Amino acid sequence: MQVGDACVVATDDEVVAGIARNAGAECILTSDSHTSGTERVAEVARLPRFADYSTIVNVQGDEPFIGKAAVRGAAEIVSSGRFPLGTSASPASWDIADDPNIVKVVRGNDSRALYFSRAPIPFPRDGADLAETQPLQHIGVYAYSRDALEQWVALPPNAIEKTERLEQLRPLAAGIPIGVAIADEQPAAGIDTEEDLSRANARWDAFIAGR
Repeated sequence: MQVGDACVVATDDEVVAGIARNAGAECILTSDSHTSGTERVAEVARLPRFADYSTIVNVQGDEPFIGKAAVRGAAEIVSSGRFPLGTSASPASWDIADDPNIVKVVRGNDSRALYFSRAPIPFPRDGADLAETQPLQHIGVYAYSRDALEQWVALPPNAIEKTERLEQLRPLAAGIPIGVAIADEQPAAGIDTEEDLSRANARWDAFIAGR
């Protein structure tokens, strides 16, 4: 099943653009002044040729192995009209709790994100029964309605966003709700460290080799 109607690589780097185009991808060069992927996506979404697209999805370059379920889940949260912003998460073990490179999310009964953090959330206090709950590992994909995307990029950075280094805390703090879809798949590791990059390169080489 098709997830999207168009796929575009957005970058401010000529080298990246050349590699993408040589691989057959459509690529658009953007401004080099953007401070986040969301700002870069907004620049592309404003182009006249994309004016009729009501849901825009951002798959980030440091999350190259995101699964189809995560992308589709985030997109459907927005395209269904449930929330103006959407993302995805996957149930994980408590082993991720203390890893600051893995972002966790807590959501409400209506699937609304309550908070994202690099810290352990929810925090198991006073011998809490860990079997009663399960941490959710955030998957770095975002979907936006056109209006919500413009609202997001118009907001100034805020303190909690800068403290956690998590751009999604900007709209959340401003009261723009984010829906969180649950993707029943093992989250693909993002690339935040040199070790992550080595593993990603090995996985890509294996994929190309058909292993």
